[in-house]
This record gives sequence, structure tokens and C-alpha cells, in this order.
Amino acid sequence: MQVPEHSEVFEGLDCDIFEAPEPMALPVLVPIEIVPYHSYCGNSPVTVTSCHPHVSVAPDASAPPDHVPLAPGPLAAPRPGLGPPAPPPHRLRSLARSRLDEDAPWPDAAVATVGDSATRAQLLSKAGGHSGGVLAGAPFAEAVFGVSGCRVTWRVPEGAALPPGRVLVAEVEGPAAGVLAAERVALNILGRCSGVASMAARAVGVARAQGWAGVVGGTRKTTPGFRLAEKYALGVGGADPHRAGLGGLLLLKDNHRALAAAAGGLEQMILGVRRAGGFTRRLGVECSSADEALAAAGAGADIVLLDNLSPQGWILHYVASSIHPYVQCTPKFWGWVLPANRVSPQELHSAAAQVKAAHPGVTVEASGGIVLETLPQFLGPHIDVVSMGCLTHSAPALDFVLRVLEP
Repeated sequence: MQVPEHSEVFEGLDCDIFEAPEPMALPVLVPIEIVPYHSYCGNSPVTVTSCHPHVSVAPDASAPPDHVPLAPGPLAAPRPGLGPPAPPPHRLRSLARSRLDEDAPWPDAAVATVGDSATRAQLLSKAGGHSGGVLAGAPFAEAVFGVSGCRVTWRVPEGAALPPGRVLVAEVEGPAAGVLAAERVALNILGRCSGVASMAARAVGVARAQGWAGVVGGTRKTTPGFRLAEKYALGVGGADPHRAGLGGLLLLKDNHRALAAAAGGLEQMILGVRRAGGFTRRLGVECSSADEALAAAGAGADIVLLDNLSPQGWILHYVASSIHPYVQCTPKFWGWVLPANRVSPQELHSAAAQVKAAHPGVTVEASGGIVLETLPQFLGPHIDVVSMGCLTHSAPALDFVLRVLEP
């Protein structure tokens, strides 16, 4: 068969060029059950389920080697439209190559000795604990194996809950050198993305348990070089990724506003930013008081970001006799102590109510040091969005392992 010119273009788009002398029997792809993910707020269980529509999961044709259990339960059809879209194949491959280059910029003698013999391996989760986690990052991890010459068959769908204990997530086949070269990079991606998705699912679960139907979002507080994957993982966990970068939402933060006088005042700054940004982009303004929020909304802001306005009772979680402005009281909880120049604890919801009364079409967003334990205090009838940097910068990674099976 003659290979078309510029075939590398097709390969970059995740296409394979081959000659099929006989019709090929394609495997039947059957989704497995989406195991409920349980998060707890007090004593009230919250079930968060999701299934990513872009990852096919093959059925378990036979018992897996070593009797590693699959996620339990009957089969259930996926619900299209849930979860964020994965980046296009050429972008996934480009990211995969750059991450493999970082891990293996020169030949690995240990990998070189195993050759290209056909190898099979099991990719297992070791979620542990009583609450498991949420699987995320499959498209990114699969691209790493793909550019290494390997094929992945997923046994747990993207966005499904990982039950406690060791669970078979996927099976990998390919040349031995490719499997070993891709192993650590792929596991790191899955661990990091699944950790972010799990934290996002917990936050959304806490919000829904309080009867709040607004948006739980992330921030730009992401790992350098890994933002695309972490933003994707937020969506898998049910949260909003928020703006991808400075080229998205137009946002005037406190440091921008400190320079407003040089621009002719806040209203002139907002008009100038709108002209520069174009009519297709929304504009948000970060505010630290009700007066600032009303001024920003009156000047034409689409979103008012109430940052570091503490809700009633937040600082009463902890009492200390000798403190700094911000004190970590235990590894699990953060207590905030407001210095004299900070706003009063009641101001958040009061400011939100005033903005909504005067400008009902303006989106009100709360942010600033919000964590899972304090999240309920920020939820209210006049708050549309709560953005949480901890969903990315403080999400613990989940543990995955790859086990090569003996021939």
C-alpha cells in the first residue's frame, strides 16, 4: 500500500494509516457502572456521579489476572454531555511528547535492555481510605502511552468514582520499552488530575448538600505547565474551570485597581479595558467592600468579585492567644484572623445583597481563601459563584500503580 504524502499530519490528528485486507471485527464497547462518589458534610451523605463521554470503556471479557476487582455494580449507559471536552488529539500528543522529553531527555539504559517484546500491564488505583476518589486525566495519560507505541483499554470510565482499595482501572499493551518509558509520566498525570477532580467533587457535594445551586469554580492557582490538565480535571469533578488564562475573562484585580487613578478613575479604566478586550468578553472587577462592588457594577462590570470578605462566624472556628494575620491551626482546617484593617465578618452577604438589589443582572462571585470546611459559610441566596484556589493548589494526588504481567 502506498502511504499518502504528509502522513505525519494524520498521525498528529490521532489517525492511523493501514491496509485492511479483510473486514475487521471491532470490539463492542459497553460502559460499566458509574459508582457513586460519597462526600460528607456533617452526617449527610452526598452522592456525586459523573461519566466523561469521550473515553470508551471495554467490557471485562474475562476475569482479570491476579483477580483484581473491577468497580462493582450493574452496567449503566453513559449520559452524553457530562464532563468537559478533552483537548484535541494533536494537542494531547504534543503535551505527551513534552512530558516524556522532560522525564527521558536522554536514553535510559534500563529501558533499553528490555527491548520491544510484547508486554501487558495492569494500571491500578490505590485510592485507599473510606471515600475513594474520582478518576480523571485518562485522555492525557492515554496520549502518553500512545506516543510510546502502547494501547490502553480502560476498565473504569473517566469521571467515575474509585472505590476504596486496589481497583483495576485500565490494561496497557505494547512494546516493553514503551510501557516502561510511559509508566511514571502517565501515573503522575492520573494521580494529579484525579486528585483535583476528587477535591472538586467534594466541594460541589458540600455546596449541593446546603441546597445551594450556584457555581463552584477554580482559579488560576495551578501548577505551572500543567494548567490545561488541571482545568480539565476541575470539570471532570463537576466544578467550573474558571478562566483559562489572562486571555479569557477580563478581570481587574486589586493591583489593577490600585492604578485606577492613573487611568482616570475606575469608570474610565473599565471603559478602556472594554475597548481593548472587545465586545465578546465579559469583565469582572475584584472588590473588597460593598461600596467598591456597587461602584464597579455601576461602572459596567459584568461580574463583581467579592474577595476576602469573610462571612459571619468564619473567624470563630478557632481562638488563639498569640496569632499572625493568617494561622494554620491544624493540618485539616485553616483559621483566618482578621487584622484591624480587614472588613467585618458580616460584609460578604450584605455586599452581595446590595449589589443584587441595585444591579440584578450582575454576577456576584465570592473568593479568597475558601476551603471545604468553610465553604458553607460563603453560600447564600445572592452569591452566584464561589471560586476556590484550594481545588488545585491543595488537592492531594491519588495513588496509581502499573504492574507488568509476566509472559
